[in-house]
Amino acid sequence: MTSSPLPAALIEKLRETGIRLDRAGRFWHEDGEITHQRFRKTLLRWLDTREDGRIVLRLDGERYAYIDIDDAALLVTSMVWRDGVPMITLNDDSEEYLDCDTLEQAPDNSIYCRVREGKLLARFLTQPYYKLADFIEEIEDGFALRVGNKLYPIKSR
Repeated sequence: MTSSPLPAALIEKLRETGIRLDRAGRFWHEDGEITHQRFRKTLLRWLDTREDGRIVLRLDGERYAYIDIDDAALLVTSMVWRDGVPMITLNDDSEEYLDCDTLEQAPDNSIYCRVREGKLLARFLTQPYYKLADFIEEIEDGFALRVGNKLYPIKSR
């Protein structure tokens, strides 16, 4: 006996997890905070985007589930300068060089950047924000980050 594939509408319904990621980087499910640290790190590592830009928890190319995001998907928890280039650490414990071309400033002065090859948005926490601010200069139409001899304009969100 062969099993028939599930209808697409049912698959979409099953992908709704009810998991929400708040602005502070906390996961919630059914009004309860998910506090298990290793599970939280796993959820952060599973964050990805679909082709249409919707953020999902992705296990592989075919298996993913939806998640609600209040603000940025990830947080920049620290920043150091390596060989004259800013290196950021994210709240999933991964490190990557800051893509300076993607910096954005929100109306509340929060600073954001794109991470994971531009797929996800990350918001700078206070400590890395101040480390970055030391290299931000006012320019004619706003602000820019100076890295060596180059200025990277910071876009408005």
